[in-house]
Amino acid sequence: MAYGDRRLWRACCVVLVGGVMAAGCTSDGDRPDGKRSTGTTKAPTGTPATTPAPRPTELDFTPDPQRAPKTEAAARRLALAVVAGPDAWAPGYVKRTPHLSDPDYWPVLGATCSWETGTRPADVLASVTAYSELPAAGGKGALRVAATVTVHRTESDADWEMASTLEEALRCPDQKLRDGERITELMSLGNPFGVGGNATAHDALREGGFYINDAVKGKQFYSWYQSRIGQVTVAAVVKGAPGYSEMNDGTMTGTSQAQVRALVTMLDRAKDELEGQS
Repeated sequence: MAYGDRRLWRACCVVLVGGVMAAGCTSDGDRPDGKRSTGTTKAPTGTPATTPAPRPTELDFTPDPQRAPKTEAAARRLALAVVAGPDAWAPGYVKRTPHLSDPDYWPVLGATCSWETGTRPADVLASVTAYSELPAAGGKGALRVAATVTVHRTESDADWEMASTLEEALRCPDQKLRDGERITELMSLGNPFGVGGNATAHDALREGGFYINDAVKGKQFYSWYQSRIGQVTVAAVVKGAPGYSEMNDGTMTGTSQAQVRALVTMLDRAKDELEGQS
């Protein structure tokens, strides 16, 4: 998908970063400064009043039951076809080693708010994570990113995963990733279709906070975007690095925009895999 793609630009505009809209973007009904019109200002004399176009009430996507994965093998094939590699993020990203997670890998947030290796639930047919990075260069650190695709047995199962992910930041605003790495001050926000600018998925959420690596000086940003299409969830995560800001002045090469690009790419691929043929 090219950077100039209008759908990608719209998706970048509606992603919330820290509770505010991405710099340089406006949404339907919003002024450039982010303040919503009260609707009490009259149109200038001689200027015809305009009626905003109605917002869509249903996602433009019709799954084909015959194409829905029903076995682990079929689900893994779909996950591998959908997951975002480095090319889906932006120019300059490369594969990390290892690039793909183990087929049986399933992380679990424990009672002490530490991530542990668990057992893949029975309602999950397959899950794949692809690890990429923007190598250290020009005085900037290595920016590590990852994309995850999870294929559930049913749409309801995928919906429960979205709900539990949204709850994790409330239960554990500070989480240990592994020895020497943690994320802190987490906040989460959910946007079902038609809410908060979500026009691309049945459900969406954003989790943000700070990433701390004992081997790197300073506190970096942390960002997790996740969306659901039918029985499939897709997620893109960025762990900040020295020299980077989350927005990069709002340019299309910023880390937030690269993250949205990877997410939208996976959503489009999932739709292609599951959608009924016209």
